[in-house]
Amino acid sequence: MTDSWSKSGWRNKPRVQMPDYPDAAALATVEAQLGQYPPLVFAGEARDLKRQLGEAAQGRAFLLQGGDCAESFGEFNADIIRDTFKVLLQMAIVLTFGAKVPVIKVGRMAGQFAKPRSSATETVGGVELPCYRGDIINAFEFTEAARVPDPNRMLQAYTQAAASLNLLRAFSKGGFADIHRVHSWTLGFTQGENAERYRALSDRISDALDFMTAAGITSSTLETMQTVDFYTSHEALLLEYEQALCRIDSTTGLPVAGSGHMIWIGDRTRQPDGAHVEFARGVQNPVGLKCGPSITAEDLKVLMAKLNPTNEAGRLTLIARFGAGKSAEHLPRLIKAVQEEGANVLWTCDPMHGNTIKSPSGYKTRPFDRVLQEVRDFFAIHKSENTIPGGVHFEMTGKDVTECTGGLRAVSDEDLSDRYHTACDPRLNASQSLELAFLVAEELSQRRKLLARDAG
Repeated sequence: MTDSWSKSGWRNKPRVQMPDYPDAAALATVEAQLGQYPPLVFAGEARDLKRQLGEAAQGRAFLLQGGDCAESFGEFNADIIRDTFKVLLQMAIVLTFGAKVPVIKVGRMAGQFAKPRSSATETVGGVELPCYRGDIINAFEFTEAARVPDPNRMLQAYTQAAASLNLLRAFSKGGFADIHRVHSWTLGFTQGENAERYRALSDRISDALDFMTAAGITSSTLETMQTVDFYTSHEALLLEYEQALCRIDSTTGLPVAGSGHMIWIGDRTRQPDGAHVEFARGVQNPVGLKCGPSITAEDLKVLMAKLNPTNEAGRLTLIARFGAGKSAEHLPRLIKAVQEEGANVLWTCDPMHGNTIKSPSGYKTRPFDRVLQEVRDFFAIHKSENTIPGGVHFEMTGKDVTECTGGLRAVSDEDLSDRYHTACDPRLNASQSLELAFLVAEELSQRRKLLARDAG
């Protein structure tokens, strides 16, 4: 794969969704500085994740990927990291119980700073300026100076990512992730108003934990009950940053993206001959590929061959993102393309990006019911195609925001202005995220029972 590849080879390819830095010397200085910094993640961790994703592709594990739409310099503190991590752990326990397989926990964290945009500019009050592309590139404030791409922001992003990873590793291994503690948080959710349908599953989890305790299997006797493996991921959009953190694995001699355990290519940057595909094809990390309505079967075949030429298990995750009611038009033809190539891929569902609407009050939002419908469509189609639905991918936060409508707390259009904090796309709040996990767990449980019946 890497014989004709170099980490700077993307510079010779067409590039989209990337900034033009006005100060080339400042950019070169930042890239050189980042090139001397330690990698944020290590090759062995990326290999472990790849192995686990290979298990998920065979139905022996399930991927839960979630986190912020775009991490912010302004909203960065230990509580925000803790709360998002906490909700992901709660979701994972519920999904594990439903699926009866390990749940791979991957956060959109410690690197998700850049965002593709549908337009290069935006107009406010008759004034047109370059659009905000994420804190790693420019600032959110609507001023001409703020919107100029600044390479020094990459250094701040690196520092924030390093601090985030340090805290996540501490939470993962320091007792915060103890399974009994995590489930106790979930019990509070199921005791809330209108949560009766989720209480039975929560009680069954409690009974299972009580049985294990009675049998002598406790957190003090079994380390895996108090620690978790947690990985990070982001869209590899800003390739100057990605190249600067690319390293050679000392054990294999192969290049690894040191910016995160898993990187993905967005629906807007998946041109088969483009810069983003060129960079991603050469690193050894697991790679995700967003698949929206416009992707053709032929393009998918070319991309699979480029991104995973040896058909390695766990290497390539296809992230379907079509919109509620549209999966039946697109997902089966892509499944057919994968089957025709005999490609080894993990199928996951991103029900967020295809379901963004503008509310009557003017806010960009995502209705919970549409998010849920796309997830259910995803499972139904894989059932009919006799293929494996291997994971879900959510934009969510542990904060009590009001950005997506619906859910148990019935966030309405009128509520959106209360706590609408996102700088880019609307996120599920903690309650909506956990509710969705219960509903996905029901789908996984039904699938497991059908497989057991067919096997019998």
